[in-house]
Amino acid sequence: MSFIDRLFGRRNANEAVRPLYNEVVAQGRAAHWYAQGGVPDTIDGRFETIAAILALVIARLELEPEQRQTVAWLVELFVHDMDSQLREIGIGDMVVGKHVGKMMGALGGRIGAYREGLKAGEFEAALVRNLYRGSEPPAAALEHTAERLRAFYLALHAAPADSIIAGQLP
Repeated sequence: MSFIDRLFGRRNANEAVRPLYNEVVAQGRAAHWYAQGGVPDTIDGRFETIAAILALVIARLELEPEQRQTVAWLVELFVHDMDSQLREIGIGDMVVGKHVGKMMGALGGRIGAYREGLKAGEFEAALVRNLYRGSEPPAAALEHTAERLRAFYLALHAAPADSIIAGQLP
């Protein structure tokens, strides 16, 4: 937000979904994904975990056509956050856009892969391909992650959109 916007008390429209985005990131940073779930505790592993949770939230919100703008704002916050994170780890201005573009493509792919995996009963395979980047985790780790994400997905579908948007994730 610019100095002028802060001075005059204006907020960016996407700030309305900031609590939701912050909760997605907080859930993606939960230790159990890395300890019991076997997701590598690396920059890529954390990106993949946040992307998985965000993908399931977006898939839920997309079920309601009136939430299109909310989804757009949520994705905008994701892009801004990833841009900032890349700059923080030293990626230069010349290639940040290219990296963010790849991340956006990855997020779009995750939304489709997880949605279809859940519908077709192939969720674990989608997790291995994406979250674990093709590296088969121990069975207990995959079971932990699949069960937690599946329960999260089902709880999202039972929750009203307003509470999700307010950042009250199950």
